Amino acid sequence: MDQYNETVKNQIQALVRVIKVARTYREDNVPSQIEEGLYLGSVAAACNKNVLKSYNVTHILTVASSLRPAHPDDFVYKVVRVVDKEDTNLEIYFDECVDFIDEAKRQGGSVLVHCFVGKSRSVTIVVAYLMKKHGMTLTQAMQHVKSKRPVASPNAGFIRQLQDLEKSLQGMSSLYFSTHMHTYL
Repeated sequence: MDQYNETVKNQIQALVRVIKVARTYREDNVPSQIEEGLYLGSVAAACNKNVLKSYNVTHILTVASSLRPAHPDDFVYKVVRVVDKEDTNLEIYFDECVDFIDEAKRQGGSVLVHCFVGKSRSVTIVVAYLMKKHGMTLTQAMQHVKSKRPVASPNAGFIRQLQDLEKSLQGMSSLYFSTHMHTYL
């Protein structure tokens, strides 16, 4: 009997999760503007063609393993097929994602970066972008993103990868400073 009750309890919990995701999906269909030309959102936002067009979105960066482009004839897509797990290496995609965002902006368009909920994978990419392009610290970039998209919450593994990025960016700036210091003396 206990095993039966446990099975029923697990099925009910799974159903509740599906209902919550469905509700989120319906309600969270407008992307959050992070800065000029850069938006962050959920899969529902990525399917909302009229809003995307009205925001001048020309490129969509999908950071998810199982999501297909919703409007392949209307937007330029880049798909990074990763799952939202702590041991997923997202860091290896930072440079190509930053390049994709830059290219869209260079062409006068805007980019939507999204995953399923717009909470972990896509947030990690956007935070990495802000750190690399604007010299923000991890804390500054996360605070900025959370101020625009309060659900932002990368998993612990992605936070560690962003900490690694921060260390390498600090190392590069101090290296630059020390190799160019003689110019200012």
